[in-house]
Amino acid sequence: MKFGVLVFPGSNCDHDAYHVLSKHVGQPVDFVWHKETDLSGYDALIVPGGFSYGDYLRAGALARFSPVMTAVKEFAAKGKFVFGICNGFQILCEAGLLPGALMRNEGLHFICKHVNIRVENADTPFTTDVPQGKVLSIPIAHAEGNYVCDDETFHQLEENHQIVFRYCDEKGETTTKANPNGSRSNIAGICNLDRNVIGMMPHPERACENLLGSNDGRDIFRSLTNAIAQAEV
Repeated sequence: MKFGVLVFPGSNCDHDAYHVLSKHVGQPVDFVWHKETDLSGYDALIVPGGFSYGDYLRAGALARFSPVMTAVKEFAAKGKFVFGICNGFQILCEAGLLPGALMRNEGLHFICKHVNIRVENADTPFTTDVPQGKVLSIPIAHAEGNYVCDDETFHQLEENHQIVFRYCDEKGETTTKANPNGSRSNIAGICNLDRNVIGMMPHPERACENLLGSNDGRDIFRSLTNAIAQAEV
């Protein structure tokens, strides 16, 4: 089992993801420069949060054209796992690996704080170790986290159970007040139809140690590790 963490010019959460995978999940992991095209040695890829070059135009708009993203599409088409976090979520949407788009936060401000998210679908490789309906405390740090999509896409997401996380309050209620950025239907994370590609705005890699205020993100990475192990059997 081996993970790859993509690195774009300007990335600043790649080391966080590397740390969690190597220290808390205990699996081999490499940094993968955005010009690489051979991903054959990996079982799962993390498209990390932070920033990528060209975000001043639109988050992820240029990163989607990096050579590695063509390889990521081929990687995902083979059924292998791709996990986009924050800017990584934006890049996956820009690349067409996930539906919808991320726009400027409703309040037009960068937001950095802990929020609550509710697990909407525990039947994905990324949530098998997290009970359905569980409320997780996970930090966010974004200026363009407002998830939008047309009505047809939204109905497909709901019907196919592709909404994986929603912003909520401490009791699990998906209120307007609990929505930090204006995302449609409080959406905080979605997956593709095949369940092997997921994107989420909150940063689970920043919530894997109690020292940081929460370790609720750890089980998301452990779920993925278990899914890879089962796929190898």
